[in-house]
Amino acid sequence: MTERDRWTEEAAWDWYREQEWPVGCNYLPSTAVNPTEMWQAATFDPETIDRELGWAADWGMNSVRVFLQYLVWQDDADGLERRMDRFLEIADGHGLSTMFVLFDDVGFSGDEPSLGPQKEPIPGTHNSQWTPSPGHERVVDRSTWPALAEYVHDVIRRFRGDERVFCWDTYNEPGNSEMDEQSNPLLRESFAWAREADPIHPITAGVNWDPNRSEQNRIGSEEADIVSFHDYSDFGFTKHRVESLQEEWGRPLLCTEWLARTRDNLAETHLPYFKREAVGCYTWGFVNGKLQTHLPWSTAQTSIAEAIEDEDTDTWFHDLVHDDGTPYRPEEYETFQRYVVGDETPPPIEELAALAPGVDAESLGSVVDGSRDDQPGPYHG
Repeated sequence: MTERDRWTEEAAWDWYREQEWPVGCNYLPSTAVNPTEMWQAATFDPETIDRELGWAADWGMNSVRVFLQYLVWQDDADGLERRMDRFLEIADGHGLSTMFVLFDDVGFSGDEPSLGPQKEPIPGTHNSQWTPSPGHERVVDRSTWPALAEYVHDVIRRFRGDERVFCWDTYNEPGNSEMDEQSNPLLRESFAWAREADPIHPITAGVNWDPNRSEQNRIGSEEADIVSFHDYSDFGFTKHRVESLQEEWGRPLLCTEWLARTRDNLAETHLPYFKREAVGCYTWGFVNGKLQTHLPWSTAQTSIAEAIEDEDTDTWFHDLVHDDGTPYRPEEYETFQRYVVGDETPPPIEELAALAPGVDAESLGSVVDGSRDDQPGPYHG
């Protein structure tokens, strides 16, 4: 079986310059507690999807990042792909392209994925029923890999020439949920399998979520046509991260997860910065629903939780709109209207840095010139 080559740096930039500046969100319907519930036939909800993606388009978004679940494909491949096609039809009708995520190690629920009715969200708990794909046990059990390869081949080949697809994200946050380096072999294979399917779209992976995972970040970035990263840090850290990735890889960048208000990762600073740097960007979450990601990570029920004393749980952590479509913060909607819909030119870096909480005249230079001594921490979502 022939495997297409990784795009050259020139080819990656040629493709990227033909696109609109990618702006969107990680999307799960407010009625779904995880991707299994989103994609199973009994709970697939096109009416809610159509309504909510209409709101996303009104914000100026032109793309969405959407997680798949291997078990749903294993149970009913044709059915899943018909529902994917229906999703693409709805999204495209609102002017939105779609980035599909094939594998994912994040497991806020602490459970392996399962079919059938999903558990209800636990009140007061961040993302309480999110399960990984294909599941941590399959990641390390190579006897399951032929079926995983078939899944990647089958899904991508079904849509390999579909212009409604923006790109393919082979693996979200490999190593999360205590998987560590165990995920590296499957991460490598996910790229090989995706290239064997020969899509017209670029291939990436949701790595660069923790700068300490140097091997995973290297694998995911050196294999990617366009390089992805996650960022939930303040303006200074974000600037440092973008400049480091630009220098190291020289390819188009996608920040496929961002927005964490209580960590000073904000629409008013980060959205115009991403536009200045031509970095595609997808907020974590859009509609506040069963995921409950308006609550911070510290409320999660697993080891993913970060114990932060007296963390603010009143201010929304992620998400942009209520389940009736009204913005959580009208000024965030106005920021999107200015820089995405209105195509306003972002202000200079110094002005953006001055808007960032905790940045004063004395520290402004260290943010602008990248000379801060402290380094970013994990960016997981």
